[in-house]
Amino acid sequence: MYKKLLFIILPFLLFSCTSNVDEAEVKKARQFFESVFQDSVLDSPEFQASLGYKSNYDKWDDITWQASRQRAYRAKDDLDYLEKNIDFDKLDENTKISYRLMVKRLQRTIDNDNFIFHNYLITHRGGKHSRIPSFLINYHRIDEEQDVKDYISRLRNVEPLMDDLILQLKLRQDVKKIAPAFVFPQAIKTSENIISGYPFEETEKQNVIYEDFMKKLNALEMSDALKLRYQSEMEAVLVTIVNYSYRKLITFLEEQQKLADNNHGVWKYEDGAEYYQHTLDGYTTLGLTAEEIHEIGLSEVERIHGEIYEIMEQVNFDGTLKEFFDYMREDDQFYYPEGPKGRQMYLDQVQVVVDTLSNRIEELFYGLPSIPLQVKAVEAYREASAGIAFYQRGQADGSRPGTYYANLYRMKDMPIYKLENLAYHEAIPGHHMQISIQLEVEDMPSFRKYGGYSVFAEGWALYSETLPKEIGLYKDPYSDFGRLSGELWRACRLVVDTGVHHYKWTREEGIDYYMNNTANPEGDCIGMVERHIVWPGQAVSYKIGMIKVQELRAFAEQELGDKFSIQEFHDVVLRNGSVTMDILEDIVLSWVDSK
Repeated sequence: MYKKLLFIILPFLLFSCTSNVDEAEVKKARQFFESVFQDSVLDSPEFQASLGYKSNYDKWDDITWQASRQRAYRAKDDLDYLEKNIDFDKLDENTKISYRLMVKRLQRTIDNDNFIFHNYLITHRGGKHSRIPSFLINYHRIDEEQDVKDYISRLRNVEPLMDDLILQLKLRQDVKKIAPAFVFPQAIKTSENIISGYPFEETEKQNVIYEDFMKKLNALEMSDALKLRYQSEMEAVLVTIVNYSYRKLITFLEEQQKLADNNHGVWKYEDGAEYYQHTLDGYTTLGLTAEEIHEIGLSEVERIHGEIYEIMEQVNFDGTLKEFFDYMREDDQFYYPEGPKGRQMYLDQVQVVVDTLSNRIEELFYGLPSIPLQVKAVEAYREASAGIAFYQRGQADGSRPGTYYANLYRMKDMPIYKLENLAYHEAIPGHHMQISIQLEVEDMPSFRKYGGYSVFAEGWALYSETLPKEIGLYKDPYSDFGRLSGELWRACRLVVDTGVHHYKWTREEGIDYYMNNTANPEGDCIGMVERHIVWPGQAVSYKIGMIKVQELRAFAEQELGDKFSIQEFHDVVLRNGSVTMDILEDIVLSWVDSK
């Protein structure tokens, strides 16, 4: 058996000595937390725009290594100030949580500086090159004429941004940190897609950036003559500056591709073991080793396979587990047709699933967040490289809804039996619920409101996939298999991520493990292994976080008995925002003790 993740013998004394609270000290701490957050906002024009601010509205973030190092230096100064000038023992309960989280955040920023060139800036999944259009579409609002000018100026500034990107890629090349060979064809294709359509070529299909700009421009109350002037200026900037910048990047990627190899795990670096442990620490917050995570994964895969055998009995399937997986992959009944009609059928059914659970939400929670939710298909320009589903947070004031994106590029990658659990994960009660509640909590420090941890967010979302079953949903056994299939997929991630980066598995060994142990289509299996390769450690956060939340709930149920309330437990978990697992444990233990 693997080691349990719940440690309750000597919990951190987080909520004791409340009589020592000094309001002046609390105020000083909160002011410091806000100043650190505002420094991060000032650092990032893109973050400013995501928050609804229009300062530096024509600029992009500084992506150079010098900017990253400067953040590390500032974090050292901030950590030194925090530890020397703010007395932890004089803070109230909530501010103690903030203090501990701020210490972890600052230390992580400092530690990141040891691995400043290890991350891949461009991959087959995306990078700065692909985020430019998605940022403009989702965050650059046009409410007045100055916003139009800033949109065009921001595109003019793509040229120095792309120069910086190419320079950072060259520096990584110098220290032999080049992305694997399979990354380059898709990265190049995505870049070519971004400079396709009118006005880059004579065609009726509009370029994705141009289409967004014109839609926003035409919505303004402005004379036709002035609109025509800005339209012409946008066309000129696109076909000159933006086109040249992307062509330069494409040429560079084509040359760097010749130097890439197929050694995929970070074990190939001299400090690969240290770097991988660093990523695991960041994505699990529990100090687990690669060996421990691998063992947890193997155990969970075995357990979930056992539950899938029960589904096979329910549907009277006569065959082996692998034969059942092949059946679920290949039978046409489990897929909507390719094309616009099938895509719309999928989106319509997602809305039914979301609405059904929303109408019964009080059986599990105290209510829904006020930030609205919308369901959309991933845009055409990035659907070939994007994940199968993801969530984009809304605006705290509700002016921008949260968005569940479903990638309908290939309907064969989106089986109907997984539709339910994907919707629960990305929308309600998963990411939309968790992130929106975090945004709506009053008096939460900004760095907690807009920050967080993958192990919490993804662990919560995976745990959320199980909740509808508790109130009688997943009525179709195949949909219940979809739930188990989703959990199995995340359990396999523990095995394959550590396999690739610690045990030196090849790409093919990782793909074979997924194909033999899950029902996911081959494209999914290939895509996930390639995700492991370029994003070490992140994929383990889902299952590790889920296990932690489940263990804390089991502990609370056992200790409280009839006093246990599922709505109150979920409120306790979510109302403090996205925290590390050790702090979540202290929060839940304190709540149990208070009951």
